[in-house]
Order: sequence, then structure tokens, then C-alpha cells
Amino acid sequence: MEESKNKFHALQLFTDTFAAETVHLTNEQVGIYIRLLCFAWTKNAKPFTTESARIICQCRTAECEFIVDDILREFFVFNKEEYNWTHKRLTAEHEYLTAKYKKRSESGRKGGLARSKNQAPIPIPNPIPNNNKYDPVFENLWSSLNRKKGSKFQAHKIWLKLWSKGILKETDTPELINAYNNQTRNIQDDTFIPHFTTWLNQHRWENDEKQEIPDLVKRLEDLGYVHYARDGNIQKFMKDGKYYKVDVYDEKHQIVLDNEKEKSEIQAH
Repeated sequence: MEESKNKFHALQLFTDTFAAETVHLTNEQVGIYIRLLCFAWTKNAKPFTTESARIICQCRTAECEFIVDDILREFFVFNKEEYNWTHKRLTAEHEYLTAKYKKRSESGRKGGLARSKNQAPIPIPNPIPNNNKYDPVFENLWSSLNRKKGSKFQAHKIWLKLWSKGILKETDTPELINAYNNQTRNIQDDTFIPHFTTWLNQHRWENDEKQEIPDLVKRLEDLGYVHYARDGNIQKFMKDGKYYKVDVYDEKHQIVLDNEKEKSEIQAH
């Protein structure tokens, strides 16, 4: 018995759709995405692992692996039970063509090829963004933050980079949650709350706040500044009738005028 055709060498590319759906990607990301589409198509749209994707993209660096992982999370569907990836639209197109040729084969065995109506193929590749694009460990971290500020997407990218370099691991999650929540708990003004992306990028969970703040206050008091208040990571001082503030997480500890305090004093008088 003749086997039905399920190996297709050509993959139709709808350029308008592809360009629109990948406009936010870099040239390198687009190239990797096309490689993964071609790889999946040559495997008859069957599931493949993350490691297989990295090999087919010839990754030699952690940065390349990061890009591959990013593309997989955005455009492919992850099977948690089998721990592999599939492309929804690619699978649908392959099933459509397989069924089409199977029908022709069956009609031919009955005495002739059946005439079929021209059907518009399913437009591909049409990336289907995966809503579950965030790592579960990061999801737990983000959901546990009491004061969320900044882009979750950008924070996730920074977190993945730190993860890939071995700077962070899953067991560090409780420490990160406690550190960020402790450092932002007493900040009254939301403008002083650091973006979580910046906080991660600057390794602020490593700050020894108990030692840093007393040293900063003492240094400024030795210079004639009077410490009168604290607002989260902002230390407030007064000197010669003017009000100043310093962010303890600013590496340079720049002293700037507290214009809001000046305004409130003028209005009070």
C-alpha cells in the first residue's frame, strides 16, 4: 500500500504577515526564528527540545542561547509534560497538507484523482505569541513583590541574563523577594521606588544597607549637613536654610536640592 505523503520540502512564507509580526525583532532574532521554522518543518512539525533548537541555531555563546530561548517563548508553545516545543500554525499547516494529499491518494486508488476546490492555505508563518512567555520561577518572584514598578518584560530579560551567567539561581528567589520588599517598604513617594529592572541590573540585593546608611549620614554631618528625615532609600539633610536629599543606592551619592521640600516650606509661610 502506498504511504500517504507527509514530507513537504517547501514551506510557504507569507511575507506581509511575517514582516508585520516580526518588526520588533533584530536581524539576528529574525534569522534565528527562520532557522527554527525551517527546522520544525523538516521534522514534519513534530515537537523538539530546547537543546535541539540551540544546536540547529549553532549556538556557541550564552547570548545566542538566550536569544533562542526568547524566540521559543514568544512564538512557540511549550509542552510541560513532554518538555518540548511546537509551533501552532506550523502544525496546523502540516496537518492540512497531509490530509489534502491523503485524500488525493485515496481518490486515485478508486480510479482517478478527485478534483478539489482551490483552498487558500493557512497563512504561515504567523507567529502566535505565547502568553506563558515568563519563566515560572520569575513569575513567582514578580508576583511576590509588594511594590511592582517598571516593565515586567524587561525585568524578565535581565533576570534571564543573570540566570544564564550563574549570578542568580532558583534558591536565590526568597532572598531577592525579601531584599526588594524590605528596601521599598518604607518609601512613601512612588517616584523614589527603583524600577525592578534597574534594581536587578545593579545587584542591589547585595547592598549592606545597615552599614551604608550610618556611614553616609556621618560623612555628611561631618561636612555640616543636618540629617532630619528618611524616606525609604532617600536620606534628607538641611544646611544653611536649604534642604537636600541623597539616594543611598546612588553609587556617587550625589547631593541634590530637595525642591519639593522648598515648595512646601514656602507654602506653609
